[in-house]
Amino acid sequence: MNSDNRPIGVFDSGVGGLSVLQQIRADLPHETLLYVADSGHAPYGDKPTDFIAQRAAIITQFLLEQGAKAIVVACNTATAAAIADLRRQFSIPIIGIEPAVKPAVAMTRSGVIGILATGQTVDSAKFADLLNRHGQQAQVLAQPCPGLADCVERGELNGPRPQALLNRYLQPLLTQNIDTLVLGCTHYPFLKPLIKQIIGPKVMIIDPSAAVSRQLSRILEGLHQLADSDALSGERYFTSGCVEHTAPVISRLLGRTITLEPLPLAF
Repeated sequence: MNSDNRPIGVFDSGVGGLSVLQQIRADLPHETLLYVADSGHAPYGDKPTDFIAQRAAIITQFLLEQGAKAIVVACNTATAAAIADLRRQFSIPIIGIEPAVKPAVAMTRSGVIGILATGQTVDSAKFADLLNRHGQQAQVLAQPCPGLADCVERGELNGPRPQALLNRYLQPLLTQNIDTLVLGCTHYPFLKPLIKQIIGPKVMIIDPSAAVSRQLSRILEGLHQLADSDALSGERYFTSGCVEHTAPVISRLLGRTITLEPLPLAF
């Protein structure tokens, strides 16, 4: 059987996409992974669509130059803003992420679903199309969450600020009796312990990372591009932001010390 030991590229506006990277690592233990945190331009949630699309193309080009065989856009905002352009510009497989509306509709018992996401994601045409295709059989309450991804970017996973923001964003959803909560930003899984404290055990949380990893696996398998089972896997991490600031945050989120490299100035 053919195989391909070139790396898989993963990127996000910052550190949130590490939640997807962890899932890919668990499912594809023999793959080499490259991760770009575009922390110098985070958050994407309040940036114009054209700017996000431009950054996505620049980072994809960088990952291709590192030999990537596939790209995972581990950011809901960047997927909504840029994935159609990326697929037009580049010929390798490009896998995006979107809020898990379809599985949430299948799982809800009350018929009321909450979605936490960035303003850009909620306002995007791609999100409107997603709701139109899959959200008709339930009441879908989309809640923009300004400031929440910033907490994760700072490594602030508990304490008064994320607690206050989550209370503000979750209470209106709980008042309307949601029984399913979709995490529509890859930063938010890192706040799951806090979210669970607020919503309690009866509300199901859906994180789309597993679906993204499965799709990546399916595509690479279909192209005979999975790595050899005896391949030496590894990871490299890059950032457009401050290495000294971002490296400890990534290390904390992953639970191990990592080496972080600066993204070259051309990118």
